[in-house]
Amino acid sequence: MIATGLDKLLRSTESMTKRSIGLIVNQTSVTSDLRYSWSALKERGVSVKRIFTPEHGLFATEQDQVAVGYQPDLACELVSLYGNLAETLIPDPAVLDHLDLVIFDIQDVGSRYYTYINTLALFMEAVSGRDIEIMVLDRPNPLGGEIVEGPLLDDAYGSFVGIFPVPVRHGMTAGELALLYREAKKLDVNLTVLPMEGWHRSMLFPETGLFWVPPSPNMPTFETAEVYPGMCLFEGLNVSEGRGSTTPFKLFGAPFIHPFELAEHCRSSGLEGVLFRPLWFKPTFHKYCGEVIGGIWQQVTDHSRYRSFATGVAMIAAIHELYPGQIKFLRGVYEFNDTIPAFDLLAGNSHIRTAIESGGDVPTILSSWHHDEVEFLGRKQQYHLYHS
Repeated sequence: MIATGLDKLLRSTESMTKRSIGLIVNQTSVTSDLRYSWSALKERGVSVKRIFTPEHGLFATEQDQVAVGYQPDLACELVSLYGNLAETLIPDPAVLDHLDLVIFDIQDVGSRYYTYINTLALFMEAVSGRDIEIMVLDRPNPLGGEIVEGPLLDDAYGSFVGIFPVPVRHGMTAGELALLYREAKKLDVNLTVLPMEGWHRSMLFPETGLFWVPPSPNMPTFETAEVYPGMCLFEGLNVSEGRGSTTPFKLFGAPFIHPFELAEHCRSSGLEGVLFRPLWFKPTFHKYCGEVIGGIWQQVTDHSRYRSFATGVAMIAAIHELYPGQIKFLRGVYEFNDTIPAFDLLAGNSHIRTAIESGGDVPTILSSWHHDEVEFLGRKQQYHLYHS
């Protein structure tokens, strides 16, 4: 079993007993034997002044894009960094007063859209120039650290689901991303990363020996995280991404989809490391709540060959080809942005959507971000804290 940054920190806490400490944490901030960080620190004489919570809240009680309301009664102040307005994503300067150390310890899932690392980035910007140390207690990237996938973020499409200048599947840990962001933004931040012990870039989460604690309400398993880089794109469509089922993101569907027809189309696309199973399901909330809808179950068969983002784009192109008058790219408010389609915010550009809408050749679309992947694979190595 690997040792996380939290496990390492708890070995010696004497220097922290006199510091004024804040935590950016949720229910994934646990030791290897599943004790919460704030409790474990208290047991060692470390006083936590304030806890900052990300989207979904301290115990992931809220669904996506829902302002965090309920906060449990702990022996310190709790401050939500996810409310009804974009301004709530950034800590009020007043809640930073009298803190000299803020510790970030949340399990990421390896996708640019996942908002916890974006909370870290915005917090780093907020403390830039202040006498506050940011300490990242590193945890594994569940998808490993070798494969990257998808286009780099176009700056014009920056949002709370796209802050880091990285591909969709970035192959970096939270600590490595923090180092990258500090340099990319030229932030005046006293940043410390406490690395893991025993983690290698080739490791997927099941190889770490750690327990999977669902990071958010619709991320119940590692298998969910593996398909998420491609399946999250469905949030930008009038197609259910499986929310309201017991297996979100592993399946998708809509009333206008004919499962066997679509599954056969996807099977003929040449995608590797994945099988497609036709099905029907009934979401209990979110899109098409209470309706029986047709769709596809995505089964990964080879982790090394499977490319989630490419698979997601190819499946969306297939839906558009089969049901062009019925599939829609959604517009409206998405993660505090009401000017850019949600799909484009997730993809990091508008090129993929326009290519699909114009009936572009799928292999050409899938190869359009290859240069970005090659360029980033070389560039990210300067921030690596771990070897393969």
